[in-house]
Amino acid sequence: MSDENTKSLTLSVKNLRKSFGPVEVLHGIDLTLRGGEVHAILGENGAGKSTLVKILSGFEPLTDGELHISDGSGSSQRITLWNNAIAEQAGVVLIHQEFNLAEQLTVAENIFLGNEIKGRFFLDKKTMRTKAQEYLDILRSDIDPDASVAQLPVSAKQMVEIAKAQAKHARVLVLDEPTAVLTQQESQVLFELIDRFRQDGVAIVFISHKLDEIKQIADVITVLRDGELVGSYPALQLSKDDMARLMVGRELNSLFPEMPKVPGEAEVVLRVTDLLLQGNSTPSSFELRRGEVLGFSGLVGSGRTALMETVLGLRKSAKGNSGSVELRGERVDFKQLSAARNKGVAYLTKDRKGSGLLLEKGLVFNFSLFSLHKVSSLLIDTKREEVAFEKAIETFDIRMKDRSIAAGNLSGGNQQKLLLAKILEAEPSLIIIDEPTRGIDIGTKSQIYHFIAQLIASGHSLILISSDITEVIGLSHRVAVMYHGQISGVLEGDEIEEIEIMRYATGLKNKNLEQSGISNAKA
Repeated sequence: MSDENTKSLTLSVKNLRKSFGPVEVLHGIDLTLRGGEVHAILGENGAGKSTLVKILSGFEPLTDGELHISDGSGSSQRITLWNNAIAEQAGVVLIHQEFNLAEQLTVAENIFLGNEIKGRFFLDKKTMRTKAQEYLDILRSDIDPDASVAQLPVSAKQMVEIAKAQAKHARVLVLDEPTAVLTQQESQVLFELIDRFRQDGVAIVFISHKLDEIKQIADVITVLRDGELVGSYPALQLSKDDMARLMVGRELNSLFPEMPKVPGEAEVVLRVTDLLLQGNSTPSSFELRRGEVLGFSGLVGSGRTALMETVLGLRKSAKGNSGSVELRGERVDFKQLSAARNKGVAYLTKDRKGSGLLLEKGLVFNFSLFSLHKVSSLLIDTKREEVAFEKAIETFDIRMKDRSIAAGNLSGGNQQKLLLAKILEAEPSLIIIDEPTRGIDIGTKSQIYHFIAQLIASGHSLILISSDITEVIGLSHRVAVMYHGQISGVLEGDEIEEIEIMRYATGLKNKNLEQSGISNAKA
């Protein structure tokens, strides 16, 4: 990699300001990115991180301030004309939080899109494919360079984006939430690549809400709060608690609230018996009681979401499956979400952008969509709708610059709070929440955890699906662990701890086998 890189680049901004119309969102930011450093940018959702890196990479113009570049020769040049094309020519490459891929093209074609290798008369597709394979091999990825991007899973698309950055020989590489859709193993491969970039003199900008990742790879940490620069610090000086405190401007005495206890005589509100997922041979059974949080843990692909979507009728169970779903003692067979809603069941999807919200529509429209029956008969009672939305804004602390904006213009944390408000407006008694805090800052996480505790205190029942083991442990009364499409164990009390959960999640332990007298010590 080093033979393809030129001198390292230093990129800096002084007194940077950015306004959208009359609203200023960045207020006098000073920042310096140096070659050979990993510079983490931290802040709550809406702090201004994504806007800042879009300006650095030329996707947004700055409103005021100065931008300087130095190529290592000792002289610094003030840049007056700056856009994405100029930025990429200088070696500044942004890997967006939202993918920037041409779905109809192949992986190799995407990796070299806008950066094609030309032969004598035509594009040199053979060379591009060979080099695309080299970049994917560096990432230890088995993605086929000839595969259509449209057919790839989300994590593979992220790997293609990273391979694109390699092809552009970045001198400043900006990574906006790059691990949000990656497995732990894929994330570690990315960190190894980042270290190689750092050794080659590339300046790395790394945005993540995962403080463990920041602690692992960052050299410098800059914290933003409400568009203001809190400060830039050597990473070794900050603990994870320090980072959280600087981000939110207050002590986080308790990230997880104290959860109300489940009464011993609490009724079973949901009973799932011998439900068999497609492609599996072992069925799953579980119960959820009134006033309980039942956490679902497991590795990516273990079947947690598939099981819940089968319960809700969004997926079909295995052919010939005789399993059953009972809601408060009544057998149900949901065919669509509206049927579940009418029975007091709500589902908060993990894909808030793809299927949770209509991003191009307004906030009130999205808020009312799941509970239109409450504000309409023949026509929508807009006054009643507005009153309900005002209450939701206050209850869920939904923050916005302008009530008229589309849902897609909210920060990720505020989108999640809007989605939560949307499903709760239907007044469900049983709620299934899938990945409630993915891609959300620590302050908003704490808010959502407290919302969940309030729901439980008021007698609701909740199923929590999360890839964050700390989150599952901190909120759940019991934890169901899934492995290869089946529940391998349901843990409670002192059993609920990280190592024990991982034993069941990786197949080292399986209560189904234990109960049948079959050893799984070799699993």
